[in-house]
Amino acid sequence: MAEPPEYCRDMKRSIIWLASYPKSGNTWTRVFLANYLLNTQKPIPINEVHRVGRGDSLAATYHMVAGRKLDFIRVPHVLTFRHKVLQGIVNNNADINLVKTHNARVTAYGVELIPEKFTRASVYIMRNPLDMVLSYARHYGISHVAAVERITHPDNANLPTETSVAEFLGTWEAHVLSWVKDASWPQVVLRYEDLLDDPETEFVKVLDLMGVPVDPERLRRAIRFSSFDELSKQEEESGFIEKSTVSERFFGKGEKDQWKTDLDPALADIIRDKLGPTMKRYGYLE
Repeated sequence: MAEPPEYCRDMKRSIIWLASYPKSGNTWTRVFLANYLLNTQKPIPINEVHRVGRGDSLAATYHMVAGRKLDFIRVPHVLTFRHKVLQGIVNNNADINLVKTHNARVTAYGVELIPEKFTRASVYIMRNPLDMVLSYARHYGISHVAAVERITHPDNANLPTETSVAEFLGTWEAHVLSWVKDASWPQVVLRYEDLLDDPETEFVKVLDLMGVPVDPERLRRAIRFSSFDELSKQEEESGFIEKSTVSERFFGKGEKDQWKTDLDPALADIIRDKLGPTMKRYGYLE
């Protein structure tokens, strides 16, 4: 077998993926980590969360790596730069690089989206699709019917924009299964509902995965600073750079079981019918 290039032999596997289907708790997790890791005595501004992590689909990063402005509509061509983008992240030689992703752990156009050679560990956050679909519809400015069609469609994807390259989602079920399957790296799987019920226990799992010491007072403060009341207040006062241009706000109520009053029962039945086995596996079928 041929020897790997020298840069690969010296390269750290430093990426810890913070992965989720859209509107499943990824941003909440990142805000918590920002507040815990930076350990300030007041809440970190939500528009500074990037100080402790980055996304894997930022347009500016792809332009920089390519050395020119890319046409993101040419998705297969843009994907040829993905490993170079990830290599650029790990080249800082840090022990840990937190990277947010909404991509499924799959291969797209022959490109492995979540390559082992860069990966130290992964955190996967899932949410009951009956609730997630309501936030998904609001975020993308579409009807509940359209949102249900998307999260149950095997080719669901986020199309490229001026600020983001394409993201490959698939169905909610396929996305979950891609991330919970066996890997060569340590994995933590969280349910959004468990984060709501017992954030101290659940967020400690992430800190333990990262090898970060847990201080009880610091933990409680970070949870308080990343509460939905705090996040909503900050968004109202200063806006949020990650908010979709077609939605009124990014942070909603953040509650569970809203589907029982807000989702058409016929749509709930479609979701159960198409995503049922994995919903049952993770306690989302009554």
